[in-house]
Amino acid sequence: MIIKPIKTEQDYEQAMKRLEIIFDAKKGSREGDELEILGILIENYENEHFPIGFPDPVEAIKFRMEQLGYDQSDLDKVIGLKSKTSEILSRKKKLTLDIIRQLHDKLNIPTDVLIQAY
Repeated sequence: MIIKPIKTEQDYEQAMKRLEIIFDAKKGSREGDELEILGILIENYENEHFPIGFPDPVEAIKFRMEQLGYDQSDLDKVIGLKSKTSEILSRKKKLTLDIIRQLHDKLNIPTDVLIQAY
């Protein structure tokens, strides 16, 4: 087992090839340990070189509504006013701190997503 930092695209490609080979290794085995370490190295490289940002707040609300099977009237109950809900979903009105709290508490949408500028 030769483990080294992933510094280049070539290192990354080699690590991914090795990961495919040892993917089904048993935990606690020599290859299982290698798999665990290699996974951490790959994850660190990907986080640094291929960061994934947060989704747009309005799109996150719509996505969560879809997941929960909610329609706009269900969201009205969370936000409080039908007119506000419509304006938020059409991007005519920004999310307020109170609405962000309600969406977080009742729909479990992360506040980090909801506080972004849009």
